[in-house]
Amino acid sequence: MTIEPIRQGHPLWEKTAEFAQNCSWKAGTFLAEKMRRNGFLDWERVIIAAVQNEIAGFCTFTEKDELPADSGFSPFIGFVFVDERYRGNRLSGQMIRSALCYAGEIGYQTVYLLSGEQGLYEKYGFEKIGEYETIYGTTDQLFQIAV
Repeated sequence: MTIEPIRQGHPLWEKTAEFAQNCSWKAGTFLAEKMRRNGFLDWERVIIAAVQNEIAGFCTFTEKDELPADSGFSPFIGFVFVDERYRGNRLSGQMIRSALCYAGEIGYQTVYLLSGEQGLYEKYGFEKIGEYETIYGTTDQLFQIAV
């Protein structure tokens, strides 16, 4: 199993975009489009879990998520997804730890995450700091974690 942050030009970049496009989660299509148009800043990454070059899951580490630009929160872990065949192997936690390690390497001390899931991210050490309206008019929980 390989867990690593990747960026455009990585040998598994397009394979990850294809996996995201065809995964069972509807948000995967949005990530695939963003990857194909290289909608990432230079320091932003897609963190992948791969088994012998087969993508098993992904998450992102980016400047923004679904909060208004003036929210004051940054950076974010987002798009956390593990293929059904690989669930139960703690891949989400491993990818999140990889993103947090990378965040620390580039100087961040706090990382945020938006989610509607109840009780999921606390087990990874995140603390809920409130509920916030997204740019789509929905409300999500905002979590933070120290790096």
